[in-house]
Amino acid sequence: MAFSLAGKTAIITGAGSGINLSFASSLLRKNCNVLFADLALRPEAQSLISAYKATSAKAIFQKTDVRDWTQLSRMFTVAEEHFGQVDIVCPGAGVYEPPFSNFWHPPGTEASSDDPTGNHYAHLDINLTHPIRTTQLALAHFLSTSQRTSKYTSSVPKEKKAIIHISSIAGQLSPFPAPIYNATKHGINGFVRSLAPLDKRLGVRVTAVAPGVIKTPLWTDNPEKMKLLTKDDAWVTPEFVAEVMTSLVEQDSVDVEAGAGTTSGLSSGDSRERTRMVRVEGGTILEVAKGRVRVVEQFNDPGPSGEGNSVGNMALAEEEIFERLGRGGWGSN
Repeated sequence: MAFSLAGKTAIITGAGSGINLSFASSLLRKNCNVLFADLALRPEAQSLISAYKATSAKAIFQKTDVRDWTQLSRMFTVAEEHFGQVDIVCPGAGVYEPPFSNFWHPPGTEASSDDPTGNHYAHLDINLTHPIRTTQLALAHFLSTSQRTSKYTSSVPKEKKAIIHISSIAGQLSPFPAPIYNATKHGINGFVRSLAPLDKRLGVRVTAVAPGVIKTPLWTDNPEKMKLLTKDDAWVTPEFVAEVMTSLVEQDSVDVEAGAGTTSGLSSGDSRERTRMVRVEGGTILEVAKGRVRVVEQFNDPGPSGEGNSVGNMALAEEEIFERLGRGGWGSN
């Protein structure tokens, strides 16, 4: 095991719903404290926090707009005030090409909330800048905590720490309707890989999951996205993704597909033959499909395949975009 989760503390952005909520639930069940950092909580998240008020593991909510660096810093302060230290960080909050910050709805157009004179996209702030800044803050806190608690001058953390990111199969693919989202997930993959040396030198393991199509409110609460799915498209459950994330934090090795097989050893997934154990280390990225976990290789990777990795009506979204572009005046303020 990398380390026991019992008695540890995690900060999870976007924990009010979806994958991040499932990950928070997984950690709490293993007796790990969790700070939920989000703009708001869905009822199921509120119920989960309420269930962990009088238990050994505690859950607290800190309202956080991840675009605001002051609020990102504040969540670390609050976590340390409540729990003493932070051990696990998941900058998981994200959006999927929302109309308010979307390449196909340029700044200044009716659907967009991006200011044409603002010099930034909210989509990038949420999906890429926030994970980078949160990782920076996490590393600073890990090192400063070590310096405060050690009688030696070394800033190497005395205990292992973990930072886990949420990428996507869009970090390997490039669907036309979601160019900014694609760019952010390609960016996350490169960012995670670049921080791999932190594991061996400082004991700070930075990893990521790259899920397929997940049954979360990001899809189910959005009719425009739901119409892209066909009856033959399969969902990946957030619980399965969360289980893989927990393994990346907790374990030194995980069971993944070998060739055409699927995962075994993870209770939420299908158990079939042709699996192999791989070492978990800094820079590891695991693709999570329906009942399948696969290592995303840096070079010569075959790419996503199988159930839970496809959107059957994506061509419909492409045609709608080309229709919009053909009306004339696209992008003009």
